[in-house]
Amino acid sequence: LQSLDVANNRLRELPAALADCPRLKEANFRGNQLRDKRLEKMVNGCQMKAVLEYLRAGGRGKGKGESAREEVRKKKREKQQKKDSGDGEQDEVEEASKLLVKVLHVSENPAPLVVKVSLGVKDVRAFIVCCVLKGVNLKPGNALKRFLSMQTKLHEDICEKRTAATIATHDLQLVKAPLTYDVQPPDELKIMPLGRKEIKAKDLLRQLQLEAEEQRKQKKRQNVSGLHKYLQLLDGKDSYPCLLDAEGAVISFPPITNSEKTKIRKETQDLFLEVTSDTSLQICKDVMDILILKIAELNRSTLENKEGSGSDVESDALCGPGNLNLPLVVEQVRVVDTDGNLKVLYPSKTDLATVSSLLTVIR
Repeated sequence: LQSLDVANNRLRELPAALADCPRLKEANFRGNQLRDKRLEKMVNGCQMKAVLEYLRAGGRGKGKGESAREEVRKKKREKQQKKDSGDGEQDEVEEASKLLVKVLHVSENPAPLVVKVSLGVKDVRAFIVCCVLKGVNLKPGNALKRFLSMQTKLHEDICEKRTAATIATHDLQLVKAPLTYDVQPPDELKIMPLGRKEIKAKDLLRQLQLEAEEQRKQKKRQNVSGLHKYLQLLDGKDSYPCLLDAEGAVISFPPITNSEKTKIRKETQDLFLEVTSDTSLQICKDVMDILILKIAELNRSTLENKEGSGSDVESDALCGPGNLNLPLVVEQVRVVDTDGNLKVLYPSKTDLATVSSLLTVIR
């Protein structure tokens, strides 16, 4: 299937199986009143890649409806049929080839990371989900470049150009805990943006707006591109959201940028991951699920390709066949309110379920 046009029909939902059509390049679902309003918005915005990624992840508005239950029954039937026909061994091989992620629970962690949330974020950018990911290999070849490119693509697709959610990735070794998710006035919030000197938030936005207009004129375009197109997301805000480290330094200024202070480098092995949204907590979790999956895929690909291993003895050792399926370790991070009451724990028992078909989670 390469092209599909079912516009202006009476479809109420789209089958997840569409995501398994590798040749599907053009699809028109507009004009259908879908139950999942978020999916309907994506469909009407012609975001084909985002739609397929959304369906692949199981959707966010599906819940435990009849279609979801039928899908579970179908998978069980198929599994049983394979077992009866002697294909059980193939299933085991497929399971063994899945990407592995091991969850380290707060209770098992001698120094778990905690993020405290202030009351002020409620009316600005209320939702935040965080975790630590250990065992990433960004040294060989262009692994770091691919990592940053993957993050950009997620911002374009599942994050809907950062309007639904924003991702920030940090080098854990440079993050000084405990962390606080807070708000500050535009003329007080200071950050050292990636690749720039320390600057106040209001001055940074003004600078970016001037750069955007200049760039637009030079290229004779109607719209701005890059970081500049996210500036309007803060229009009308009296305070800006920010993530502060133990020294009070701003390490993240969503949805615009994060700090040079915690910038990821080739030597980075342990990551602090952060997803924020002003829409919903579930969107943060769904984006984090996909982010962890994509990093795991990138890590596997880097090891399989043995990029740059000839010039790095340590890298060469990492790329041995026995290391290809070493699990990444995801450490739970607690998000608490000012009184220390738990607001969010990620990953919980129900998290990472949307990517379970491609990821084996050891809990």
